[in-house]
Amino acid sequence: MDRRAEPKQSRHDTTASGPPIRQLFRDVIGDRMPGRRPPQAVMLFDAEIDPHGGGDRGFLADFYNEILHQDTCRPDTADGLALVAALAVDDRIPARQRFEAISLLFEAATVTERHLAETGPATPQQGDPDSEARARSAVQDHVPDLLARWPAECPAVRLALAGLAVVFPTDRTLAALRPRLRTFVDRHPQGTDIGDYARFVLVLAAQDDGRILTATEKLTEAYWTGTARGVPTRPRALHLLGQMLTRVRSDLTRPRARP
Repeated sequence: MDRRAEPKQSRHDTTASGPPIRQLFRDVIGDRMPGRRPPQAVMLFDAEIDPHGGGDRGFLADFYNEILHQDTCRPDTADGLALVAALAVDDRIPARQRFEAISLLFEAATVTERHLAETGPATPQQGDPDSEARARSAVQDHVPDLLARWPAECPAVRLALAGLAVVFPTDRTLAALRPRLRTFVDRHPQGTDIGDYARFVLVLAAQDDGRILTATEKLTEAYWTGTARGVPTRPRALHLLGQMLTRVRSDLTRPRARP
């Protein structure tokens, strides 16, 4: 089956199948992207694809991996990110999945820096610089619409948006981060995942390389996976921020025991 082929069926004439989250994603993308869609949309619309075996979790893993394959960008990654952005701005999508969508956009936008931090100071041997650049540009195009949703978003999604904001800094967004993150800083002390994450975002927002380097080394020496000191500061910082966002995501999505 050619996964790059344009889906032949519309949302309205496709038989509902698969896990509930697939049906919801299909409805949202059908409404928001009624014309030609990225090739990864076959995961939602092609009746020949049977994604129900793994339930919601299995489908989500396959769907996101189809867009950002094992944390690497391919030529069609930039196109697929339009699907992710459409899901991230639709209130029909549960907050947990909006968080996941924004996290994936962060990962796609920072692939180059994070991989350099992991392999540096040597140049990463695997990767597609052109695809990575297009993916980064594609995410950047969606950032204004995503950040505009801050007032209406829940605290968890705001945390993901804050990470995305410092990847694409502007004077306006950086100035807005401090008051926007004050609640997180007040409620979550240093040494907690959310507290450390929020404070590190504020350090990045200050755009002081000396402070960023100091904070990066202090945090990685404490309990995060470190990177070579020969790597430039920004890749090291984004590599750390990605780890922290993953930890925050795990904390927020971990089932809580009933009292």
